[in-house]
Amino acid sequence: MTDIAIKKLSGEAVEPWIADLARLRIAVFRDFPYLYDGTAEYEENYLQTYVRSQASIVVLALDGDQVIGASTGLPMQDETAEFQQPFIDKGFDPAKVFYCAESVLLKEYRGRGVYKQFFSGREDHARQLGRFDWLSFCCVQRPDNHPLRPNDYVPLDAIWTKFGYVKNTGLRTSYAWKDVDQVEETPHEMVFWLKPIQDSPS
Repeated sequence: MTDIAIKKLSGEAVEPWIADLARLRIAVFRDFPYLYDGTAEYEENYLQTYVRSQASIVVLALDGDQVIGASTGLPMQDETAEFQQPFIDKGFDPAKVFYCAESVLLKEYRGRGVYKQFFSGREDHARQLGRFDWLSFCCVQRPDNHPLRPNDYVPLDAIWTKFGYVKNTGLRTSYAWKDVDQVEETPHEMVFWLKPIQDSPS
């Protein structure tokens, strides 16, 4: 971590970093399991969500001036209906859920403790806001026999479990994007993971 700096941003402070974040997300999410064929225009528009939400958090990882990783989060109430509705359907109050949206990190910087910094940064932020009972994120579900699944692919389930999150198969949503091997957008099943916020270190 000696050559990697961590920077935390919220709300309007995210704006100057939008283009860098968009490029990073497109690069990392192109790999399995997301296989996302993204565009800068869409990403920059999506990332405005974090500018508009004054309670958002973006944890940047920097190597010099280069953004090499980022982790995002915001109150579930500031997310779209696709993410809120599964919680409402299961009796959760979205106002009590902090959504740890995405963590992206360039391959060459993995295994150096950055991912842990991402999780602690978001969780600390949510706990300091003082109005949430739950931390949550979701991930795409891909079949084991997917044709683009690399032979050496290892899911992050064990890491997420180590961080205290539990996969909740009853909390699911669907989100559409264009895969790298498809000609148009298709729906993708997403499953949520949950963690009581009191289980985060104080």
